[in-house]
Order: sequence, then structure tokens, then C-alpha cells
Amino acid sequence: MSDRILYSFRRCPYAMRARMALVISKSRCELREVKLSDKPQAMLDVSPKATVPVLVHSDGAFLEESLDIIRWALGHTDPEGWLEREDKELIAENDGPFKHALDHYKYPTRYDDCDPMPHRDRGEEFLRKLDARIAGQGQLCGDKRGLTDVAIFPFIRQFANHDRAWFDALDLPHVQQWLAGHLESDLFKTAMQREKPWQEGDAPIAMAL
Repeated sequence: MSDRILYSFRRCPYAMRARMALVISKSRCELREVKLSDKPQAMLDVSPKATVPVLVHSDGAFLEESLDIIRWALGHTDPEGWLEREDKELIAENDGPFKHALDHYKYPTRYDDCDPMPHRDRGEEFLRKLDARIAGQGQLCGDKRGLTDVAIFPFIRQFANHDRAWFDALDLPHVQQWLAGHLESDLFKTAMQREKPWQEGDAPIAMAL
């Protein structure tokens, strides 16, 4: 068992993309599933920011941003050359305007603006941009998956799943096929291992690689 610890939440898209990078790079770590409504004190002691994922190294150093974890993992081992296929501007658009639209579409009662439809429309605009980009090449930065695909597709998954019938009826064949391919991949299935929430004193559980 590695001294490295990953605090994660299985369904969080930020944690998903970090786990996939750790899996592809064969970065061994102990996996600690977090219950977001009852976050463990051990995680809060390390990272007062209190969001997942958090990767803690044996020397006490830690990373609390998913993209930092991804780049750290790939900086050690990048067997598929993901770092060569990173579009920082597109990832920033996903993490910024698209994530804003996603949150307001999925959780409208959390915000003053309770009409989710304009936010769904803005999210669809981003999907159409991705669809045009994927057409003819298969992935967002060429014909092979890379950092950009793995960084973005968990958020598209969340957007699609909120109203799957509506998403499936859209005329976005390239995005739909791209999403399905990532969801069906062995990498994603491995990264989505299911564990009960970690509590102090539990036996260590290795993250599947």
C-alpha cells in the first residue's frame, strides 16, 4: 500500500478526471471515498478548502486541484501522451462558463434565477462547439484521447444525465458517440470503483489500477 492518499467522491467530475489520470499513469495510492455531507477531519486538517479531490503525499505535501493532480500524475508517467493533447483554453471554458451553466441547469433552486432552461441552452451551445470539433477526428485534440477529453467528458456526462432523453434526442452525433466511448472504456470503469465512505480506523483500500 502506498503512503499516498487520495480523498475522492465517486460521482464528482473533478475527482473522476483526477482518478483517471492516476489510473492511466499507474500512480499507486490509498483511496478514501468521502461523504460530502460528513467530510472526514483528516481531510479537513490537510486541506481546509474541503473539496475533492485531494492528493496527499507521504511528506505531507498535497494537491487540491484536479488539474494539478492530473499534471502531476502524467508528469511521472504518460503512456498515451495525454499531455501532448491539452487545450487549456477549452478546458477553462468547460470549467468556467459551461460548469456555471451546468450547475444552474441541474440545481436551479440553489440560485436566485430558478429557470434552468436558459442555462441548458448555454450548455447546449458548448456541446455544439465540441461536436464540430470532434467531427472527422474522433476526439477533442486529434484521433486519440488526451488530457482535454478526460478533463471535459465527466462534466458532459453530468449534463447529459440530468435529462437523458432530451440529450439523446439532440442532433449531436459526434458528442454522443464520443461520450459513449469514454463511458464504455476500461479506464473509466476502473476509475469508478465503488467503495463505502472512509472513516478513521478503516483498513486501507488501494485504488484500482
